[in-house]
Amino acid sequence: MFETFIDDTQTFLKTLARNNKRDWFLEHKATYDTKLRAPALAILDEMAPRLTTLTGYPISTKLFRANRDVRFSKDKTPYHTRLYMMWMVETGTRQNPAFYFGTEMDSAGIGTGMREFTKDVLMDWRKMADLDGAYLSSKIKELDGKDYVVREPVLKRVPAPFNKDHPYGDLLRHKGLVAFGHPTFTGDLIAALETAFTDLWPLSDMLIGVAETPTL
Repeated sequence: MFETFIDDTQTFLKTLARNNKRDWFLEHKATYDTKLRAPALAILDEMAPRLTTLTGYPISTKLFRANRDVRFSKDKTPYHTRLYMMWMVETGTRQNPAFYFGTEMDSAGIGTGMREFTKDVLMDWRKMADLDGAYLSSKIKELDGKDYVVREPVLKRVPAPFNKDHPYGDLLRHKGLVAFGHPTFTGDLIAALETAFTDLWPLSDMLIGVAETPTL
């Protein structure tokens, strides 16, 4: 299913990059709606029940807008040259993880996690990293050999009040946790996404554990 979606999307995005103006986009909006938006919404709908089965939670979906917010940007081109979609895992905890699938001009990739911890979840992430960093580290290492990587920590230094030589300083330097990768998508796109998200799910499941129970 959706075997031509990535190629169709990349073809449109490359052309858009050379003609990133409102008039051009409106002239070709029918192509965008037919080749990108409609199948993207169908992919979101097709994957949602599969992810509910995988996670045990309700799933909400989002297709990110083509329009860029240029109010505070030096780059005033009006449209993104990428197409991103998201499945939010509705856990009912303090913060929800999500699955992501994105297509850019020359690549397609997936990810999962919490992009930026809320203030209280960040505090508990640090407490868990301090008290049980071995567990958190072991869940991250489960991705080894699966062609996925965890995004580098945002902070350059271990935050106070933790020792700069803390054995799990790398965990403490995270302000969110997302794993991502660029698997080879051939054949049935839905089957490929389902396989990839199954590989990634243990990481977000671990983050749900952080978010659902405040650390004492």
